[in-house]
Amino acid sequence: MKRRLLLLATLGPILPVPSSAAPDNDRAYCAELSALYRRYVQNAPGRRFDVEASVALEDCQKGNTAAAIPVLEKKLTQSGFSLPKEFKP
Repeated sequence: MKRRLLLLATLGPILPVPSSAAPDNDRAYCAELSALYRRYVQNAPGRRFDVEASVALEDCQKGNTAAAIPVLEKKLTQSGFSLPKEFKP
């Protein structure tokens, strides 16, 4: 029992943060990707509604950045846009 408590006490600070608590940088990056997608891809002439991108935009708003960021990055690169190399909120 004491060994388990000692192990938990030493591993506690290095355990990952739950995915539901997205860091502020991820939220800001996701918001930037969303804005780029909305401005240049979603509103492009002749563009059809994209369900996958729509779900990603909604996920980003809800803070589910782990699901939204890869989709938005893919959609932007497929449309010929380069992603920000260094993100600064």
